[in-house]
Amino acid sequence: MSGLDAFVGDREIASPEDMEALGRAFGSELRAGDLVVLTGPLGAGKTTLTRGIAESLGVRGRVQSPTFVIARTHPSLADGPALVHVDAYRLGTDGELDDLDIDFDNSVVIAEWAAPFADAVADRWWEVEIDRGWSGTGVDNACGTAGPHLAAMEDAAPRRVRIHRHG
Repeated sequence: MSGLDAFVGDREIASPEDMEALGRAFGSELRAGDLVVLTGPLGAGKTTLTRGIAESLGVRGRVQSPTFVIARTHPSLADGPALVHVDAYRLGTDGELDDLDIDFDNSVVIAEWAAPFADAVADRWWEVEIDRGWSGTGVDNACGTAGPHLAAMEDAAPRRVRIHRHG
């Protein structure tokens, strides 16, 4: 059992600052060889969580979405593992993930949208699912609520974060 097992379960995250704090706490338990898959819609907080993880790992570079580069490596500023931040959205197969030549054994890999491919590259991995706008907004999309206020209400809404282990 690793320290990450303490994070298994559901929690409500009230703000971006709280999402980064969760990332710092979760990241402090990550070790080289750990794969974390982040799932959730655009704007849910995946990159915000990764910023907190990066801070706890003490890596170099500004953490931003790797959408356009697919994978970005942040080397350690100390003796720890590098952080590899991946956006697997445009990948079609697990072979394409493998083609990125990521050092899974010696890095902490945070991979957005990679759940369909994770079993092909790791025997054990963690999934963090983030839902945005899930409670407290009074927003009901089924009734056709739309407009500029909807986005603001969804952005301000708490996130539901579910963490579980695979393998």
